[in-house]
Parts: sequence; C-alpha cells; structure tokens
Amino acid sequence: MASRPTDPKKSALLLVDLQNDFIHPDGAYARGGAVSAAIAALPERIAPLAAAMRARGSLVISTHFTLVPAFAGEPIISPHLKQLRPFLRKGDFAPGSWGHSVVDALQPIDVAIEKVAYSAFYMTRLEWVLRKTGVEHLIVGGIVTNGGVASTIRDAHVRDIDVTVLKDGCAAFSDEVHATAIAALAPVAQISSIAEELAIAA
Repeated sequence: MASRPTDPKKSALLLVDLQNDFIHPDGAYARGGAVSAAIAALPERIAPLAAAMRARGSLVISTHFTLVPAFAGEPIISPHLKQLRPFLRKGDFAPGSWGHSVVDALQPIDVAIEKVAYSAFYMTRLEWVLRKTGVEHLIVGGIVTNGGVASTIRDAHVRDIDVTVLKDGCAAFSDEVHATAIAALAPVAQISSIAEELAIAA
C-alpha cells in the first residue's frame, strides 16, 4: 500500500449509501422489512470521524444509490435488485427525495455522488472529483460491506487510489458476511478502525 498523505486535503472520507431509504425507520428498506441493527448503528458511530475530518480540512463525500425515474416516473430497477427487494416502488431512492439523502447524523456532506450500481465509480463523477480536488487517499465506510463498499474499494484500487476501509464503519445484513468481506479486502486496502482514524485526525 502507498504511504498515507500528510496533507489532510489529500484524504477524504467516503460514505457509501448511508441514505434514509436504506437506514431510517421510515425509509424504503424498513418498510420492506430489510433491516439490520448493525447497519442502523453506523451513522452515529461514524459521525465523530466525519466531523473530525471535516474540521481538519478533508472532504466528506457521500454516495447515493439512485433509482432513476423513467416512464411516468417509474424507477429503473435492475432485474437482480427487483428479485432481491420486490418492495421497491415509485419514489424510492429518487434523486432529490428525502429517502435519497444521507441520514441527518452525517450531514453536512461536501460532495454527493449519485450512483446506479454497486461501485461508486461506475458511470459517476467520483473519479473526476477526486482528481480535480487532489484526493489520493479514501477512508471508506458504509453499506453493504460485501456490495457497494467492496466494489467501490476494488475499483479505487485499479485506479491507483489508496484506500483505508473502516472495519467498524461498515456493515452487512450478516456479521459473518461482513467479516468475510473485510478479510477479502486486505490485499487491496488498509484495514483500520474509527478510533484509529480519529487519533490520526485529532
């Protein structure tokens, strides 16, 4: 792994999909019964790190899973997602909606990135933003560890962007799945904790 930049502006906190529709009790996933205590606990756990990094001049970037409205406002939903989450409906994860937004505990966000697939680099402006702002190192937390988090980290790796993943700042719908995904990321990312990153940001 590359050495960590000493300039805080060269590092950014990347929050993957910590949105109301995924996490809030009034969101789409809660309505459909797809809930997880580990996922629900993430915003309050990550919030102090977001505040500390913002205070030292690092960007806080959020990714927003998006269901793009098409004909009559009906969302475009990939077949695999429709099968996995049949409860998704018109208005869920819609651009600009409450459900699309990052949960209040993690506001304000410096840069928001809409995404339509697991990876935050797939057909988005994330890489452009990182290059233009001089960010060379991402500290990543969010959901789910084995989905959006892992895909984004692997895509960062092939772009020569150094990554640190927060082992206690990510979660999946199963603790076992989460642990397996974190272990599998060790070859392409540094593994750290929120406490360790707070000490660095202090």
